[in-house]
Amino acid sequence: MDLLEGMATTRAIRRYRPDPIPDDDLGTILWHATRAPSGSNRQPFRFLVLRDGPAARRAKAVLGEGFRAAWDTKEAADGYTAGSGAVADSPKARMAATMRHFVDHLEEVPVVVLACYGRHRAVDPTEGASVYPACQNLLLAARALGYGGVMTMWHTLVEADLRAVVGLPDDIAIAATICLGRPAGRHGPVRRRPVQALVFDDTWGESAPWVTDPSGTRFTSAGPPRPAPPS
Repeated sequence: MDLLEGMATTRAIRRYRPDPIPDDDLGTILWHATRAPSGSNRQPFRFLVLRDGPAARRAKAVLGEGFRAAWDTKEAADGYTAGSGAVADSPKARMAATMRHFVDHLEEVPVVVLACYGRHRAVDPTEGASVYPACQNLLLAARALGYGGVMTMWHTLVEADLRAVVGLPDDIAIAATICLGRPAGRHGPVRRRPVQALVFDDTWGESAPWVTDPSGTRFTSAGPPRPAPPS
């Protein structure tokens, strides 16, 4: 596939076949991740790859506990079992089922990548700009080779235990956790909001008539509505 097709069809994959990712493919994915740009070309990103080693198994167990706790909280807060969520085949219910499968089988994910950041100064709110482009490169490279992945921040709930298991130095931050494997389902085309709702021209809220969705584009809303806050 060409690059634009890959970008238009790379969706978050949360269900994986048990097959391991061969070394050659994993090496190709990580090599392309390291080609990403970074501030001052410092390349502060580092990738810790967890497969089936003893530390990896312990780390996946720690992550599994954290991910399940995170999803339990989100499922309740966002009302995933209410309304259309009670209808088994609704988009809301399917998303909840996919998420439940993901967190319940975290320990079986073939590859978990900790996308890390080597700090050279105090914590800076802009530092993600030097690691997240590499994460996107990683996901696109995986897509090109027939794999899928999803990036999450749920490691933060168990970060102290995770850092101890994998021996992470104090000056290395975890910017994201990326799960990878051969999809049990399939990739896109993805559903997103209409581009006219996302792109403005010249001033905020001003329509950009020069950008349109291609024919056949399918749309979605961004997740379930949140309950109204108490008055």
